[in-house]
Amino acid sequence: MNKKIVAIVGSYRKGGTIDAAVEAILAGAREKGAKTHTLYLTEQHIEFCTNCRECGMKEGPERGKCQQNDDLEGILTEIEAADAVVLASPVNCGSVTAIFRRFMERLLGCFYWPWGQPAPKPRSKVHTLKSILVASSAMPGFMIPLFTGASTALRRAANILGAKPVGTLWIGLAGGEPDHQPSARTLRRARRMGMKLA
Repeated sequence: MNKKIVAIVGSYRKGGTIDAAVEAILAGAREKGAKTHTLYLTEQHIEFCTNCRECGMKEGPERGKCQQNDDLEGILTEIEAADAVVLASPVNCGSVTAIFRRFMERLLGCFYWPWGQPAPKPRSKVHTLKSILVASSAMPGFMIPLFTGASTALRRAANILGAKPVGTLWIGLAGGEPDHQPSARTLRRARRMGMKLA
């Protein structure tokens, strides 16, 4: 059976560094027969979390449902039906973009957290998905996990979604030109990562 891979893209621009890298990953997966779908967060209606915690009140393994009427439920249902997820964001102000952070904050239903409990508890510790994490920055790529919060945020999002990171792609020196594209070497690496996902 063909595997399904969903990409969650937190970039504000299509056709840029992040978009090209994610597409290379998905192209590699498609070469191995996987079905892929890219969700651009800029095209989704995702409200801010109101911290009502209604989604975390009911105990049990099932993800709590948010009371807000937007696109989040559809996004999470698609991720849950996938075999792997690609989480991608450029570095803005030292971390992932605001729109990716908004998506992250809305994942609270993956936890059981009733009032009076000091911290949230994961509904499941089983990681059923694989994930690849992608970030780009004006600084050299190796510095992204050292000097920004982007890698931590992407790993946290993967963990909340029940996805185990099996690869990371930190793309540096992306701020030198308005239409920066990853190098051919980076795109080849991205393609190989996608092939392993499938």
